[in-house]
Amino acid sequence: MLTSLRPVICTSCLEESREFYTQLFGFEVTHETAWHVGLGRPGPPPCELALLDHTHPALPEPRRRPLRTVRLTLEVEGGERELARIAACGGPAGRRGPGTGTAAGADLFVTDPNGVLIHVVALK
Repeated sequence: MLTSLRPVICTSCLEESREFYTQLFGFEVTHETAWHVGLGRPGPPPCELALLDHTHPALPEPRRRPLRTVRLTLEVEGGERELARIAACGGPAGRRGPGTGTAAGADLFVTDPNGVLIHVVALK
């Protein structure tokens, strides 16, 4: 039985990524070193995300490169107001794109400092 899921983003933008996820999505730093940042949000359900310096020797040599492609979907409460807040905070760290509208609610896309495409869905 799966008990948790913790995506790890290999990044060349460790500090910028930490700021992006803490400011836009309310993650808190749970652990931090010069090469790793653990982020968490209390639940339910609890959410975790880790950022790892892509040059760290814990990664095999062929894997020491920044993230190439990933898309995250994050569901948020607060409807259009929360989407507007996220879009306004995107600033230089995140590019805003138009949403498509989903059965679950309104949405938008932002991009983190690593190029991770984040689909934000505001639940109805």
